[in-house]
Amino acid sequence: MGKNLSEFPIQYIKGVGPRRAKLLNNLGIKTADDALYCLPYRYEDRENIKKISNLSYGQLETVTGKVIAAEVIKLPRSNLKLFELTVSDGSGLVKGKWFNQPFMKKNFEAGQEVILSGVVKRNPYWGIGFEFDNPEYELVTDDKDAFIHTSRIVPVYRTTTGLSVRQFRTIMFNLIDICIKEVPDIMPKEILERNNLPELKESILNSHFPEAGTDMDTLNRGISIYQKRLSFDELFMFELGLSVLKKGKDIEKGIEFNSEGVLVNRLLNKLPFRLTAAQQRVFEEILHDMRQPHPMNRLLEGDVGCGKTVIAIMAMLTAIECGYQSALMAPTEILAEQHYINIHKIIEDMGLNVCLLTGSIKKRPLEDIASGKINIVIGTHALIQEGVEFRNLGLVIIDEQHRFGVMQRALLRKKALNPDVLVMTATPIPRTLSMTLYGDLNYSVIDELPPGRRPVITRLFSDKQKDYIYKAIANEAQKGRQVYVVYPVIEETVKSNLKSAIIGKEALEKMFPDLRVSLIHGKMKPLEKESVMAAFKKGEIDILASTTVIEVGVDVPNAAMMLIVHAERFGLAQLHQLRGRVGRGAEQSYCFLLAYEPRGEDARQRLDIMVRTNDGFRIAEEDLIIRGPGEFFGTRQAGMPDLKIANIIRDARLIEVARKEAFALIDNDPELNRFPALKKSVEGFWRGKIELFKTG
Repeated sequence: MGKNLSEFPIQYIKGVGPRRAKLLNNLGIKTADDALYCLPYRYEDRENIKKISNLSYGQLETVTGKVIAAEVIKLPRSNLKLFELTVSDGSGLVKGKWFNQPFMKKNFEAGQEVILSGVVKRNPYWGIGFEFDNPEYELVTDDKDAFIHTSRIVPVYRTTTGLSVRQFRTIMFNLIDICIKEVPDIMPKEILERNNLPELKESILNSHFPEAGTDMDTLNRGISIYQKRLSFDELFMFELGLSVLKKGKDIEKGIEFNSEGVLVNRLLNKLPFRLTAAQQRVFEEILHDMRQPHPMNRLLEGDVGCGKTVIAIMAMLTAIECGYQSALMAPTEILAEQHYINIHKIIEDMGLNVCLLTGSIKKRPLEDIASGKINIVIGTHALIQEGVEFRNLGLVIIDEQHRFGVMQRALLRKKALNPDVLVMTATPIPRTLSMTLYGDLNYSVIDELPPGRRPVITRLFSDKQKDYIYKAIANEAQKGRQVYVVYPVIEETVKSNLKSAIIGKEALEKMFPDLRVSLIHGKMKPLEKESVMAAFKKGEIDILASTTVIEVGVDVPNAAMMLIVHAERFGLAQLHQLRGRVGRGAEQSYCFLLAYEPRGEDARQRLDIMVRTNDGFRIAEEDLIIRGPGEFFGTRQAGMPDLKIANIIRDARLIEVARKEAFALIDNDPELNRFPALKKSVEGFWRGKIELFKTG
């Protein structure tokens, strides 16, 4: 055939054609190569053919026999028709039933031998007899592809409307039959041997159509030796790209920040608390990077409330002392505003200038930024847009990293001559995952909460237990403490029956006429929000009704209780972030989760984890398991290549191996000159995300 599979259109594979090619394009399959790496998401064992008399109800079974009858039955009291096939193998009878598919009658004739696979049911009227609803079927002929769908381990693919799993499976069978000989293996031989990995051709073949006798559990968990080889290849490409990026950064010229720490010491003397040992250690690591002649690229990770903002301010003061500007970039306007509220008083008291730059702010002090008069710019993506020019940007801090990717970091750096970059995330990420996702960054973690913090007690309530909650709120207020009540929406709409913050505030005022109730939400102007938060902080508000605007960056030690209404509607990371707003003082704090029915299985799991643990790392791992990596990290928009086969939780060990091999290879051969095909493949894998190898 002599084809380049990555350029060979799927349309020309037997059984596809123009109409089906369009459907396959919806699944991201445009070429033969795309299809080869579109693996089944599960497998069914249809290998063991059972005697009909030995079938078990509720089990997935496969039988073979002769067609006794094939008839279309009109269902009473409806226009629907049922196609019913009766098959016998001499030991008994089984019926196959297909609803509203009368046209299937023409596929069968009496005496013909067939194979049926499906879950065995009993006849609902007689209570006895074996039946299959919509079983997979195979006509026994001499064709070599007759046994694709039954009497083997059968792959099950995710498909799209207009293309059945059966049709998709046939296409895959034809594709592999035609193309497998053309698959080039570009992986360096010594890496495969060192890690006992099989050849690529047999790995593709056995991941789609496994050999008889393959362990079903291993297959369905995606960890057969052949699936492992394909996961390894993908992770290796990923890590090669990160390795090239990191090597490029390590040799770039950057700014050497040699400050004497005057401003930092002034800040530390003003703070009402002392840094924890973890904060001191992390700041030393950052300072060490900032003093180097090449740009810092560091990830700072720490759970809610561990004190990352102070570290960020210290790093910015270090840059300012050396005559450079700093930028702090957050993913949302609310987050940027929170940072501004928390930072501007401290900074301005030190005689420095700070400004907020978001899409909705009309008055932009662009001249003051360009002249260098403004020392710190806090903002959203607006920071990297046209028209924002810095005089000498030396340090960029990016908050909530998993919403910013390699691409945005690259754009930001173009605003300056290789500034230092510090990335902060409050989403604790298991170490192996950090290495995967931010392999181009060094890594610091604040793994200690400030002294005197007590774990928040979290309890789950249904709407029938509201009285208990209201008593608890009244109790807190009597002790002189404050309460957050968080709602999922600002105003109720006709469509939604969710409790809104505005109606909630009114209800709270009626219920607690002696208490001071106030409201804060995202649509308020920054100054309004700031004055509400300031009043809450001063103790002038007893109950603060709020939307998720308080998710980040508000520190009120006297607020020791939070009620989250419609907790089933919030994501796990968000619930954990919200809970982080209480438990900041010496008193025991509580987080009440009020959940309504119906709750989905995912919501149940999320609420259960919240009650069980306060540990952000555990929560992050559970969140990853529930949501899957793509959604958890938002990699779709983060400028990262998608992982189609590998799973960053399941394959944590494999990531480490792939990383070690990739980094060693790039150390020895930075341009991959010994492996031109591999180089081309890595560039293809990262295409459109970032330019890896400098051309020319």
